[in-house]
Amino acid sequence: MAVWDDVVGQDRVTAQLDAAARDADALVTAESAARQAAAGAPATAAPERTGASQMTHAWLFTGPPGAGRATAARAFAAALQCVSPDRALGGGPGCGFCDGCHTSLVGTHADVEIVRTDLLSIGVKETRDLVRRASLSPAGGRWQVIVLEDADRLTEGAGNVLLKAVEEPAPRTVWLLCAPSIEDVLPTIRSRCRHLSLRTPSVGAVAELLVRRDGIDPETAARAARATQGHIDRARRLATDERARTRRAAVLKLPLRIDDIGGCLKAAQELIDAAGEDAKQVAEEIDAKETEEMRAALGAAAGTGGRLPRGTAGAMKELQDKQKRRSTRTQRDSLDLALVDLTAFYRDVLAVQMGASVPLSNDEVGDSVRRIATTSTAERTLRRIEAVIACREALERNVAPLLAVEAMTVALRAG
Repeated sequence: MAVWDDVVGQDRVTAQLDAAARDADALVTAESAARQAAAGAPATAAPERTGASQMTHAWLFTGPPGAGRATAARAFAAALQCVSPDRALGGGPGCGFCDGCHTSLVGTHADVEIVRTDLLSIGVKETRDLVRRASLSPAGGRWQVIVLEDADRLTEGAGNVLLKAVEEPAPRTVWLLCAPSIEDVLPTIRSRCRHLSLRTPSVGAVAELLVRRDGIDPETAARAARATQGHIDRARRLATDERARTRRAAVLKLPLRIDDIGGCLKAAQELIDAAGEDAKQVAEEIDAKETEEMRAALGAAAGTGGRLPRGTAGAMKELQDKQKRRSTRTQRDSLDLALVDLTAFYRDVLAVQMGASVPLSNDEVGDSVRRIATTSTAERTLRRIEAVIACREALERNVAPLLAVEAMTVALRAG
């Protein structure tokens, strides 16, 4: 299976990446052949390429959430590190089976650094560490690849640090940046990157991927893909996680529970509590393990009650701050996901009101959709969608979550 097989519904993008990977492979092979010739060893024939090279040192992958930006970047990183012997016979890099491809895809390749954050932002310190890593020569002799999955979370200072590395890259370093849109990256950085824009894959393509790769039965896969409107990661989670399905079902009941102000306030509190529960579950799974590993690294006695050596309190405080920031992001991400589901519900209501011949995203609650559609108007539905969008924007501006959600539920009631 080639590395491009999991890049769903992006034929134009994969064609460009495949061409670039072939040019990159030809460059590496030619340089290797030149060194062998200089040393008097038999040279390896380089793949023939014609025309201008499609390879460059910095790439920017953009597209809506769930389009597969990070998947495409990882697939490209694997193709750059491919060492399949089939390349000498005319095959393209990115076989998916060789050691270079496999280790790149699973995140263990020595020359592929995959950076993602579960915090609210990526700061200057972390970016400087990346820049130092990027300045090193590749251990395997091919490419040093840095995949930055959350380039939109770089602070302004971190972006300025990254800019220098992108302006003056090391000879064999490749930066792969991922962001929702081109506007989420500093203009000075994006102007130095080759831009690839991904689109939301079709519902059918996502369902086929879930069946093929995750072994999900076709009916469940189709329902999850339709409910998430082509968002690959959310579709997979919805199809495999019972808790996710339960939380989504609760969100879809909200429009029927806001008949009065008391119902609005109660529904808002329940949404916040559910997001907090998500953050708590993540903390229980990760924080305890991280804390114990840190204590062991600092030389504390075995057990959570072991005393820390003198002078290590600062490191523990830094870890606790990181865990707190991660909890905040988890809560906001969970809340934002609920708001996306709510928007999809009102989208279905609007489709019914307008007589659009499109399938409902939430056909399992079709009765509720039609009930609200017949007791309201398209204008009121549009105002409700705007209220949900305004809530998401308020949360991005760090408005207190409960106040933002309460304002939204009251606006939903008013229409």
